[in-house]
Amino acid sequence: MEEMLREYLPILVFVAIATAIGLVFLLAAILIAVRNPDPEKVSAYECGFNAFDDARMKFDVRFYLVAILFIIFDLEIAFLFPWAVAFKDVSMVGFWSMMVFLAVLTIGFAYEWKKGALEWE
Repeated sequence: MEEMLREYLPILVFVAIATAIGLVFLLAAILIAVRNPDPEKVSAYECGFNAFDDARMKFDVRFYLVAILFIIFDLEIAFLFPWAVAFKDVSMVGFWSMMVFLAVLTIGFAYEWKKGALEWE
């Protein structure tokens, strides 16, 4: 039992310190936080709509387009990392299939750029 306690004591100390620090930060935020936000704080941010407005309003299609572009390029990176890590073990078929994948994404990116999908007014 004593040996088991000696092995797990550093973990218990770490968990206790992490919990204490987390509680200190939460209490500090509650005690120090400003509770009267100015008009700048509650103004429209990134989405272009007022912070406390009707949630059932129509969004501009450009917001969805930006989200789709993010997902496409995020998936591209998700496929590229494992491929790059295992690059020296990749066959020629794996290499050319990734080149086709990148070519399709590049063509799609060029098409959206040409159509002005990346322009924000």
